Amino acid sequence: MPSRRPDSTVRRSGPKRTAALAVGALLGALSVTALPTPAAAAAKLDNPYVGAKAYVNPDWSAKAAAEPGGSAISNQPTFVWLDRMAAIQGTADARGLKAHLDAAKAQGANLVQLVIYDLPGRDCAALASNGELGPDDLATYQSSYIDPIAAILADPAYASLRIVNLIEPDSLPNLVTNAGGTAGSTTQCATMKANGNYEKGVGYALHTLGALPNTYNYIDAGHHGWLGWDSNLTPAAQEFKKAATTNGATVNDVTGFIVNTANYSATKEPYVKVTDTVNGQTVRQSKWIDWNQYDDESSYAQGLRTALVGQGFDSGIGMLIDTSRNGWGGSARPTGPGPTTSVDAYVDGGRIDRRIHAGNWCNQSGAGLGERPTTAPDTGIDAYVWAKPPGESDGASQAVDNDEGKGFDRMCDPTYTGNARNGNNLTGALPNSPLAGHWFSAQFRQLLANANPPVSGSGGGGGDTQAPTVPGGLTVSSTTSNSASLTWSASTDNTAVTGYDVYRDGTKVGSATATSYTDSGLAASTTYSYTVKAKDAAGNVSASSTAVSATTKASSGGGGGSSGLKAQYKNNDFSAGDNQVKPGLKLVNSGSGAVDLSKVTVRYWFTGESSSAGYQTFCDWAQLGCSTVKTSVSAVSPSRTGADHYLEVGFNSGSLAAGADSGELQLRMAKSDWSNFDESDDYSRGTNSSYADAAKVTVYVSGTLVWGTEP
Repeated sequence: MPSRRPDSTVRRSGPKRTAALAVGALLGALSVTALPTPAAAAAKLDNPYVGAKAYVNPDWSAKAAAEPGGSAISNQPTFVWLDRMAAIQGTADARGLKAHLDAAKAQGANLVQLVIYDLPGRDCAALASNGELGPDDLATYQSSYIDPIAAILADPAYASLRIVNLIEPDSLPNLVTNAGGTAGSTTQCATMKANGNYEKGVGYALHTLGALPNTYNYIDAGHHGWLGWDSNLTPAAQEFKKAATTNGATVNDVTGFIVNTANYSATKEPYVKVTDTVNGQTVRQSKWIDWNQYDDESSYAQGLRTALVGQGFDSGIGMLIDTSRNGWGGSARPTGPGPTTSVDAYVDGGRIDRRIHAGNWCNQSGAGLGERPTTAPDTGIDAYVWAKPPGESDGASQAVDNDEGKGFDRMCDPTYTGNARNGNNLTGALPNSPLAGHWFSAQFRQLLANANPPVSGSGGGGGDTQAPTVPGGLTVSSTTSNSASLTWSASTDNTAVTGYDVYRDGTKVGSATATSYTDSGLAASTTYSYTVKAKDAAGNVSASSTAVSATTKASSGGGGGSSGLKAQYKNNDFSAGDNQVKPGLKLVNSGSGAVDLSKVTVRYWFTGESSSAGYQTFCDWAQLGCSTVKTSVSAVSPSRTGADHYLEVGFNSGSLAAGADSGELQLRMAKSDWSNFDESDDYSRGTNSSYADAAKVTVYVSGTLVWGTEP
């Protein structure tokens, strides 16, 4: 790319971008904008989407149109994924790059969107989209992948086309968070960080493709639920700068960045802002947001853009947001803020993004089409785009033999209970999914049915109004003093059953994609009534199953004792594999007399993974005042199942009246060397995000156990 000079062929900030935004506001959707003259299209533009008619991929369009109601969106422009070397020349299932460019010209389009996606050691933290090149195959990537793409794009026959290149999804973000020292780290990512081949490959792609006069490079920048924390945002901007100045590249080879590629994060959260407070508490401490600075892609894109400019990128860089699958419409979409009973209730009740956890990324149940591709929708945003073609799978739900280098990732398995990157939650993935990139009809129909804005003429997802059959055979398989486990028979549907909703005493308490569910955080010796409903991709819901009753077991080892004291617990921790444990505790006096708190201790039992580790403890907030609370960690010898240490909580003074509770105790502990925990087997740890009686958190008065069961 030529050096920057003061004329209209070079990206710049200021009045030019303001004019571009004004034009974009008038032009609206990409597919209906006017086609400029070839001479104008050949110049480097501030925003390549302004005045563009974007190419509609006929291969994708035909599959979309073949689905019931799919013709309503089959004319939308989507990116073409060059995800292996064979894709450049074309395969039996899809045309090659040259054929796409020829088809674009035949359509009268002047903008083609490509995903450049075949780095050595690709997707080091996932398996579903692993690539064909090994960690050290940089030379092959350059000579047999990037160079052939550049040669085709350089053909004078395509000089009138604007080529937008999405550079290597997930690569650089993985180096920021998954290459060592975090719960999500992998040896594969550590290898790629050590050999530098992600940075060298991205730099080579930027430099080689950016040298062409009609190309526009946008680097993938993850999403807010990946890089939005203070500890990730600036390091990410620094990593992007490093790659953009490696292997011949300069920041002038970068037109901008794209967020939310092939992901599900909401473009905007209208009912939840990170600046909101509930009863004096910031919503940033909710389990969903977990102290993130951002809760949607618009705010994240703007915050990242500022950080990038601070690292030396041009102040006029533009951002793209992939809105292909983040609409989250349908009956589950909130219509206003959540209840103000707690920060978690407020966030969970009002957030548009309905995933179980922001770390879930594979074929998400309940997702819908988002904003249609649109030019310059906001300041600094070049366009909303459909980078991930709706209906193309993220990965297979079970192992599938293939010659595409794509492995089986458990995050695509709806029965998998998760890992540190998604807080050890269920994956929320749809069942029966094919290999990454292959057509997934059930997903497409769900996206259409749950589109927001709704799709005009889609007939509600192809006119599917048939609800699944009622789940049968609901049974209580087991109970403990604080949980009840349920199983039932699978429902059937005319398209596909996508999941089940579980109701306790008439209130929805959770969802499952398999035919089982465990409801935890219950009170001991209490009877609950359960029903289950099945749902399909179009949002149809079955009638309730026959109700069953579950009675939790009595709490042993004191069960409240004569003092009437009991412990309540909620999980304040984002991850089961990071370097801190964050239990929320509450002491309740259900007895008839006041209790002297100076005689009371509470124990939270856990495993430390190291007999020699020292521990630090913290009181982050307490209604009683942290000066009243004292904490320490003691070893358990011999160790017990789920516990070789316990966090002991005591009180310097005070009394707890009959019928009163202590209020929240927000506690935290870490190892002296700040190494990671593995909380998955900790005795006292639960997954409930609101306070509930906790029989595995024990309470003592003058050293005598009065509540709970020790391990």
